[in-house]
Amino acid sequence: MIKAGIIGGTGYVAGELIRILLQHPEVNLEFVYSHSQAGKKVNGVHQDLFTAKELNFSDSVSDDVDVLFLSLGHGISKKWLLENNISLSTKIIDMSNDFRLKKDAQFSSRNFVYGLPEVYKNQIIPSISIANPGCFATAIQLGLLPLAAEHKLQNSVHIQGITGSTGAGNQFQETTHFSWRNNNISVYKPFVHQHLGEIGETISRLQPNFSQELNFIPIRGDFTRGIFVSVYTDTELKENELADLYQDFYQNAPFSFVSETPIHMKQIVNTNYGLLHVEKLNGKALVTVAIDNLLKGAAGQAVENMNLMFGFNQDEGLKFKANFF
Repeated sequence: MIKAGIIGGTGYVAGELIRILLQHPEVNLEFVYSHSQAGKKVNGVHQDLFTAKELNFSDSVSDDVDVLFLSLGHGISKKWLLENNISLSTKIIDMSNDFRLKKDAQFSSRNFVYGLPEVYKNQIIPSISIANPGCFATAIQLGLLPLAAEHKLQNSVHIQGITGSTGAGNQFQETTHFSWRNNNISVYKPFVHQHLGEIGETISRLQPNFSQELNFIPIRGDFTRGIFVSVYTDTELKENELADLYQDFYQNAPFSFVSETPIHMKQIVNTNYGLLHVEKLNGKALVTVAIDNLLKGAAGQAVENMNLMFGFNQDEGLKFKANFF
């Protein structure tokens, strides 16, 4: 059994992380630190964890754990690490965007590895510090990786993605208020979304000559969780060649599944899967991808990375069925 701690325990991602770690057969969750809720019951904030009667938010941090999950806001993880001297014997998995880009990966004595197992598995296994990918970034990269790996991205790429309200966090904003979000959709950050940087770096690693535009239109959806992304680009590949390309690329990836039939989002909500479908229409490769933004897009992928770092089965503690009905 390994010992785990969580820094920042009140958000949606932290709630899912607590849920997973409490059930994980190889983990003891030692503490969940929260400055604002210290001493209070965890199930007072995360009411779905009502059976965790003995678990309180901690008012102190110990690095006498094997792994620390940083579930903090963007820009806060770096500040927290500067203020807390965490031993290099404690592995860190950060879920903010503070260390995802190459220019930010080296921090003090730590080098953060980008935690997308479908590409970086061999680097994740020996690492002591992981920068967990963003939710939209995960879905979009899953849609583009097989093409990039074969240097088949020769034209501009067009992406549309819709996400649930939990992707914006649990702090009140006008656009997360029920009366605004319900029966409503809207575009935000068109062409300039913050996840484009990490997407571009992974694509360039697989296809160094890639210089085309990634045109991304993010959309706020009127549902709570899940991401559905549509990606299309001109291609000379035939449909059967596209299908083979995607099946071959993901054949050893336990959480990326290529469907022969069109997909929909309810197939993956509450799971750590990325579900894909690829077809050719009007000279274009059309790839659709669905993930749960809180699991494969955040907490689930973080645990997937933890499993790799500690030599557990990659899918340990993550075998969830979708909330289909």
